Amino acid sequence: MSKHLSIIIPAYNEEHRIKETLEAVYNYFSRQSYSWEAIVVSDGSSDKTVETVSEFISNKPGFSLIANTLNHGKGFVVRQGMLQAQGDFRLFTDADNSTSIEQIEKFWPYLNDGYDIVIGSIEMPGTVINDRAQWYRRFLGRYSKYLIRIVAGLWKIRDTQRGFKCFNAKPAQDVFSRAKIDRFGFDIEVLALAKKMGYKIKELPVIWNNPSNSKVHLSSYLQVLKDLFKIRWYLWVNKYKL
Repeated sequence: MSKHLSIIIPAYNEEHRIKETLEAVYNYFSRQSYSWEAIVVSDGSSDKTVETVSEFISNKPGFSLIANTLNHGKGFVVRQGMLQAQGDFRLFTDADNSTSIEQIEKFWPYLNDGYDIVIGSIEMPGTVINDRAQWYRRFLGRYSKYLIRIVAGLWKIRDTQRGFKCFNAKPAQDVFSRAKIDRFGFDIEVLALAKKMGYKIKELPVIWNNPSNSKVHLSSYLQVLKDLFKIRWYLWVNKYKL
């Protein structure tokens, strides 16, 4: 039986933050009338993430854990979770709870009104940002968006990189079964694929808490730019077999 909503939470060395996020998710879903599942996907964590998650979910139906022994990248584990999910709607969100789970409520009117994908954004009117990031993250994040929008053919999408995106089941299957980027550039790839395949995407403002201890470092931005041009090449030579 399909679940109404599946939530996928990628996690890499999150032993100190993941329990708080899982508690927030569980408390929220416990109040909902629809069916749900939450899939935590550990990306080869070397700390106690797997043990912490296992202990938390041991007496909570609806939760499951995929414990990868090797580190592959956020794109890989989100893809893994999205393709295993059974929900009519499939949301992936960050393990640091930077976009709180109850914000899914503003997505429902659009998901029920013909949109295939709804994404959270910090570039739309109504956005609230609580930013404690390093200066270079703010600088690179602000200016790299324009390059991403031009190269990936996503000019109308102002923010491709928020980790809070919800897909209907069919576009989730179609897009993630073709995706190839394993690390942070995967957000760009799935949106570029969805647009190329004709799916309707809606961008909505979110309240975003940007932690000072994020896993995104300077090297991550360089990897995203490398992935960006790889995606452009893959689209050009039809590596996705669209």
